[in-house]
Amino acid sequence: MMDGGLHAVLVLVAALVVDLTWGEPPTVLHPVVWMGRLQRRLRRLAPRAPVPAFLHGLVMAVTGPVLFGLGAWALLRLVSPWPLVQLALEVYLLKSAFAVRALAEAGLAVFRALSEGDAPAARFALRSLVSRDTTGLEPPLLAAAAVESVAENTSDSVVAPLLFYAVAGVPGALAYRAANTLDAMIGYRGELEWLGKAAARLDDVLNLVPARLSAALLVLACALCGASPARAVLSWWRDGAATESPNAGRPMAAVAGGLGVELEKVGHYRLGAGGRQPGAEDIRRAVFLMVAASLLAATLTAAYVYGEGFRVALASP
Repeated sequence: MMDGGLHAVLVLVAALVVDLTWGEPPTVLHPVVWMGRLQRRLRRLAPRAPVPAFLHGLVMAVTGPVLFGLGAWALLRLVSPWPLVQLALEVYLLKSAFAVRALAEAGLAVFRALSEGDAPAARFALRSLVSRDTTGLEPPLLAAAAVESVAENTSDSVVAPLLFYAVAGVPGALAYRAANTLDAMIGYRGELEWLGKAAARLDDVLNLVPARLSAALLVLACALCGASPARAVLSWWRDGAATESPNAGRPMAAVAGGLGVELEKVGHYRLGAGGRQPGAEDIRRAVFLMVAASLLAATLTAAYVYGEGFRVALASP
């Protein structure tokens, strides 16, 4: 029988191969899509008054992670008498919690449109990466927004799910994904502020470590991919706290410095001040950094779960 560490590594490697080879599961079978549908239904029931809206949002923030985390745990326990079925299910669920290929494809779609001088197509492609209004963005700001999103999602869509897999297995990765998905849906100021406050604060807490680990991995990726790790560290140190989120600016600032560009969201922040305006090629370079950092994260995760399995085996009588 395979020991726990090797099993966890096999699940991780298989999930990564599936992601890089085939990308996302069909929409109808995607757990993250189910998370979104559940939260949309709960949102329809939300009251408008601030305090009731906050309490409803708190229920939403707890429901998703608990339901999908415990649901994954129960389902895996249910199929445990059939090891191959359990393995396949673990691979499927873990793969659904992170997205390297989909993030790369989304970034490269904006890169291709800008490279061809097609700003309207770039604005349309950018909508799959950001929630902001892209209508009035000119090419430099389109490139900046794409680079920012690829950098931020290195944490949200790859490093954080893998980190939670390392410490809490597949259920942990699914629970994190549910919390992060809800924050992406309602964790905004304005009309949704009271409803989304609990989701936003939970997401902030869950990403305190992953965002900083992602920035560190992106600095290392800069060294491996021909960007500047020294500038990445300087920009991370200087500008990492410039965003409203306590986490999002860390990987974005590291990438801005590494690429030598200035990333600006007008009226909100400026990262890598003094750098040149970003262009289409910087999106492609940011995607390379994201992929490199993701592979480094997967390597660290594999080493950790294997080491934990080995430690547990030694401690067993």
